[in-house]
Amino acid sequence: MIEVDGLSKRYGGTVAVDDLSFTVRPGRVTGFLGPNGAGKSTTMRMMLDLDRPSGGRVRIDGRRYRDLDRPLLRVGALLEARSTHGGRSARQHLRWLARTNGIGEARVRAVLDQVGLADTGHRRTKGFSLGMGQRLGLAAALLGDPPVLLLDEPVNGLDPEGIVWLRALVRGLAAEGRTVLVSSHLMSEMALTAEHLVVIAHGRLLADTTVDEFVAEYAGSHVRITTPSPERLRAVLTSAGIRVGEGDGGVIEAHGVGADRVGELVAANGVVVHEIGARTASLEEAFMRLTGGERT
Repeated sequence: MIEVDGLSKRYGGTVAVDDLSFTVRPGRVTGFLGPNGAGKSTTMRMMLDLDRPSGGRVRIDGRRYRDLDRPLLRVGALLEARSTHGGRSARQHLRWLARTNGIGEARVRAVLDQVGLADTGHRRTKGFSLGMGQRLGLAAALLGDPPVLLLDEPVNGLDPEGIVWLRALVRGLAAEGRTVLVSSHLMSEMALTAEHLVVIAHGRLLADTTVDEFVAEYAGSHVRITTPSPERLRAVLTSAGIRVGEGDGGVIEAHGVGADRVGELVAANGVVVHEIGARTASLEEAFMRLTGGERT
């Protein structure tokens, strides 16, 4: 488990992270979202004691990262996948990391195979594509078989097949009871991967909730109804306590209610309708509404 309590980071007069508190729990994938410059990478660096907080603290399973014995066995991190020595092979890079934490050669072979680099592990990393470099970074994060994983933009450079593979991998690791925090700017992928969201902007917490609850609250999902009797339908819906709006072409929109409930009401009141359709908004729409359209 990762506990962030009152975390702050200032660079001179600039506030990068501002009194941020949240908990990343095991057994689920937590998506870490925010616009560019929101403070996501700074927060993850402070989790790993790469940056010193101006205030607050982070605890990983109750301890500071710097106090962990053989940290690769406790926390796996992917922050900058290309931070490798280009003259070393992928296998040599992982062997060097493994020796610093008392990890055996068998584990090096296992993670190379796990990330799809078993046949290219002998190649120097300076010749790796962005996708291959990303897979090597994931191998390093998995090297100690850690119970906690921090992955910053892990799908960068992966082709569609690789993205599907990574999604299954991350969800599988969480299902094993690990604590998994993933940041990404790809909203469609987060909608398929994460179960819980922590959303920040300008270094401050905006939301800490499940994906479903986040979309329901901020995306504006609604039911669209086409009818020759809009005034009568409006009266029926409002009398049932349903918030009603009007869409393009005179279509009635019912908010905060499902299509089945609307169908029951129009049938019970004899209102003629030509079409009823539920519009479920996306995670991206919810994110844009909450953050005021700031880009990720």
